[in-house]
Amino acid sequence: MSIRQRPPTTSQQPLTLDTPSSTAAASTSTAVTELETPKTPAQPPTLTQRAISQTLSSTANLANLLPTGTILAFQFLTPTFTNNGVCDSATRPLTLLLLLLLAASCFLASFTDSVKSSDGQVYYGLATMKGLFLFDYPDPSGSGLPDLRKYKIRFMDGVHAIMSVLVFGAVALRDKNVLGCLYPTPNHETQQVLNIVPVGIGLICSLLFVTFPTRRHGIGYPITPGK
Repeated sequence: MSIRQRPPTTSQQPLTLDTPSSTAAASTSTAVTELETPKTPAQPPTLTQRAISQTLSSTANLANLLPTGTILAFQFLTPTFTNNGVCDSATRPLTLLLLLLLAASCFLASFTDSVKSSDGQVYYGLATMKGLFLFDYPDPSGSGLPDLRKYKIRFMDGVHAIMSVLVFGAVALRDKNVLGCLYPTPNHETQQVLNIVPVGIGLICSLLFVTFPTRRHGIGYPITPGK
């Protein structure tokens, strides 16, 4: 007589199904836990962060006032006009004329400004004693524009214009091609003046630019949201 062994029986565990009520209860408890968890308050900016922010803002104002476009034209045209620093009776007057024209562009650029019309278009113009004279606005009556009288020339515009010309002169006097053309063999005293005066003028004007920033947005500069 043979005895058969029974197969081992495995215990079966009941399956649990997530009912809507249990899911809702779990989500409710999670939401309560999130509400009870305190959020860390935003940390105020440190002194270093405020100093960096102020420096970046001042640098932006400085870039808006310095004659950057004119300096680019100066660096591009000077080697040709000065014959790489070796001037003769023909190229020396042409170099002086170029410097005068670029200095005049620095002066006039300080009086340019821009406005945004009601349709979102930006128009540029020149500040005058009565207001802003627009170059390309199609309607002579000025409908759809803000009050242009508030863009009239102010005293600080003249100060900025003079400082821009001085900065351009400082950059020009530091250029080797201009020095080779205008002062080919300077004596010791003249060389010292040419080394010190342009650096001092550039530093003083740059500090004044940062201290007294302009409110104008001339040709080639973007409009701020407040304009």
